[in-house]
Amino acid sequence: MLPIIKDKGAKPEIPPRTKKSKQGLPILATEGNKIHFISLGCPRNLVDSEVMLGILLRAGYEVAQDLPDADYIVINTCGFLEASRNESLDTIRDTLDTRKDTARLIVTGCMVQTHSDQIKSEFPKVDYLLGSGDVEGILKAVQAETSGEMITAARSYLEAGEVPRQISTPKHFAYLKIAEGCRKRCAYCIIPKIKGPLKSKTKEQILKEFNVLLNQGAQEIILIAQDLGDYGKDKGSKKQEALLDLLKELLKVDKPFWLRLLYLYPDEISDELIELIKTEPRLLPYLDMPIQHINNQMLKSMRRATSREDIIRTITKLRKEVPGIVIRTSLIVGFPGETEEQFNELKTFIQEYPLDNIGIFKFSREPDSHAYDLPDQIPEAVKEERYHQLMKIQNKMVSKLQKKWIGQKLEVIVEGYHPETQLLMVGRFYGQCPEIDGQVLINDGRKVKAFGKRYTVEITEVAEYDLVGRVIG
Repeated sequence: MLPIIKDKGAKPEIPPRTKKSKQGLPILATEGNKIHFISLGCPRNLVDSEVMLGILLRAGYEVAQDLPDADYIVINTCGFLEASRNESLDTIRDTLDTRKDTARLIVTGCMVQTHSDQIKSEFPKVDYLLGSGDVEGILKAVQAETSGEMITAARSYLEAGEVPRQISTPKHFAYLKIAEGCRKRCAYCIIPKIKGPLKSKTKEQILKEFNVLLNQGAQEIILIAQDLGDYGKDKGSKKQEALLDLLKELLKVDKPFWLRLLYLYPDEISDELIELIKTEPRLLPYLDMPIQHINNQMLKSMRRATSREDIIRTITKLRKEVPGIVIRTSLIVGFPGETEEQFNELKTFIQEYPLDNIGIFKFSREPDSHAYDLPDQIPEAVKEERYHQLMKIQNKMVSKLQKKWIGQKLEVIVEGYHPETQLLMVGRFYGQCPEIDGQVLINDGRKVKAFGKRYTVEITEVAEYDLVGRVIG
């Protein structure tokens, strides 16, 4: 598997849970032919890294688990927020300090697409720059004998046809990117500038990749896009017709699997989708539903398509129709013009309508975003204070919510030993997405015969965002 460094700086979501150990592909000793990947940011970036790795492995390159052993190093950057750009720069700096003298460094991804001049200015020793839409140029970049760049007008990449991909996640789960780019114009966001307009894969291509992943042993497929609800709208689809049709086709595959949806806005969660989640156990009762705020004036200023009333109606309906559903969201504090009263409304909301996981972000003033030039910018100290206030309330709400799982028997994918001790195992139930949510800590795993398989776990206690239990069958 591909060694991954996740972008922690851009996701100050929940208190950090136990980190997983990094794993690597088996290495065959071939001098001058070893490559090491560092993938920053979102799962969509990770999929692009996996495609680049697949191309290089097919060409005869091999993986170096440790950076100092690598002859070629590829950093796939994130450019979404200032924090993620800073982490990308820090990673380049650290890599240049750590690599062996003869190793070549290729930098690619979103930050290259939007800030290539900055990278070239600060790091003239970078050997090659590759645009975020130029993924298939990775072999040319690695094989270039001199410094260079390939940064075309293509701002995002969608795998198609027979382009190889080497899955880097544990064998039992994989991401499946169904679209790139974005058709929305939220005031705080520069994704449309970074990634370009919405581009959806064909249903046929997605079905093909879906079956390949299942045949490779994946038990959980996570559908990703900047916005799943917009899938197919670039091809003329109305509302969520294309997404619903795609889900129904995927669910026709007669195999056991979990299907998880990441990133659906409240206005895109239709009655038809709720009914599908209710009636199809393989479509997990888990939704990542970014709402960003609850005050109507703030939502309007953010250029969001939903109102306070819409959001509450959707949450209420989900809780009623799908008992046990786990809802994750993201909120922004300190957006320009946010008053103390509007912030207090947000605090009250998360207490009256508790959500299982909330990623809380301090507003980042991004050049080229509509919100950059809005009046009444909030001082950083105020943002920081509001962030901590909201986090404190959410921590209290989560401690209450978590207790409902005590005594329940949950189906859990047991993923391996705890990275700090083999006296514990770790796993996830349907309400825990890899990398972003908590885990199930297993203190009695005597009945576990193999990792990456599902077992029934009785939950006995909670530990902040994690659950604790024993395998009973």
